[in-house]
Amino acid sequence: MAKFLVIHGAGMNMRGKAQIEVFGPMTLPEYDAQMRTYAEQLGVELDIFHSNSEGAVVDRIYGAHGTGLGGCIINPAGFSVGYSALNSAITQVDFPTVEVHISNPAVRGRISDVGRHTKAVITGFGIFGYSLAMQGLLELGRRK
Repeated sequence: MAKFLVIHGAGMNMRGKAQIEVFGPMTLPEYDAQMRTYAEQLGVELDIFHSNSEGAVVDRIYGAHGTGLGGCIINPAGFSVGYSALNSAITQVDFPTVEVHISNPAVRGRISDVGRHTKAVITGFGIFGYSLAMQGLLELGRRK
C-alpha cells in the first residue's frame, strides 16, 4: 500500500476561521477527514502533519527520506514565498512532492516559490486537489 505524507503549512489551522471568502468554510480537521476518505477510495495511507514552524516542516520532510514514502503533498500556505530551507528539503529527499492549493494563488498575484521545486502544482480545485495529487503520485509510482 502506498503511503503519502501530507503537510499543512503555516496558517492552515485558520482554515474555516479566516478568509472564508477565499478558502471556503472547511476547517483543517474537515480537510483531513475528506483527504482520508479520498485516500481510502484510492487504497493509500496518509500521514498528515501541520505546523506553523518552518523548522518542524523541514524536519518532517527530511525524516521521511529513506522510509519508502511514495510521495509528499504539501500546501505550504504561509510558507509559499521566501522559505529556502523548505525548498531545499523538497529537492533533497528520495520521493516526489506535489504542491496543492485550495484556491489559485496566482489570482491574488502570488506565485509560490515551492512550486519551482516540486513535481507538480495543483491549484484552484478546492479540497479535490488533494485527490488529484494522490492520483498523480500513484501514477508516478506505477511508472518506476
